[in-house]
Amino acid sequence: MNKTIFEITKMDCPSEENLIRMKLDGIPSIANLDFDIPNRKLTVFHSGETVQIEKSVIELNLGGKKISTEQTHQTEFNENANQKKLLWSVLAINFAFFIIEMTTGIISKSMGLVADSLDMLADSFVYGISLFAVGGTVIKKKRIAKLAGYFQITLAIIGFVEVLRRFFGDEKLPNFSTMIIVSIFALIANGICLYILQKSKSKEEAHMKASMIFTSNDVIINLGVITAGLLVNWLSSSKPDLIIGTIVFVLVIQGAFRILKLSK
Repeated sequence: MNKTIFEITKMDCPSEENLIRMKLDGIPSIANLDFDIPNRKLTVFHSGETVQIEKSVIELNLGGKKISTEQTHQTEFNENANQKKLLWSVLAINFAFFIIEMTTGIISKSMGLVADSLDMLADSFVYGISLFAVGGTVIKKKRIAKLAGYFQITLAIIGFVEVLRRFFGDEKLPNFSTMIIVSIFALIANGICLYILQKSKSKEEAHMKASMIFTSNDVIINLGVITAGLLVNWLSSSKPDLIIGTIVFVLVIQGAFRILKLSK
């Protein structure tokens, strides 16, 4: 058995971890994957050479590079029996808030909420691809990934078009109070997801540091929508909402391209 350590500089949340797991899923020589997200490290326990593993890690464009390979006598690994159940819980929360934010975003005319809902949907896709394809072939997983990626890009493009229409049109101001209230609840939902994910980890201090990394992107987006809501009310302008919506749509498209890489 060999142990190869990779540094993956852009691995900063459970979504990236799950993408890596799906990418390496079809390599039979891999016995176990050990993720250290706070330190951006991945340890792969495997037999044989590292060429295929290293190539797959690099293809994800997450800043992956091999640090070292050495022999190990470790052959037994602790698997979390509750991992699947926990992932289902996180998937359910993300998808529920996709529906909530999309609905309230349309009603309140807030592109920030609509964009944030697509960010929630992106996370749902990443967890759902693995869960729905459990027991299926690698080809099946790749087909689901391709469908999810293109669907996400299509929604983001529609969002961009709507942003442009509202920017040059004469639209009513979005309901700033709805933007703020719903985003606060989304912030709470992200906290719940974080708690659920932590249950599958050890209680070591390093994982508390990882927790801050896990929530950083989603928290920033939530705070951005809240700030946009305050600016909409203060400036009596829809521009802050359109700006935050555009920024989040860009992030959603970046996530979609990562998902599409799994289909190659």
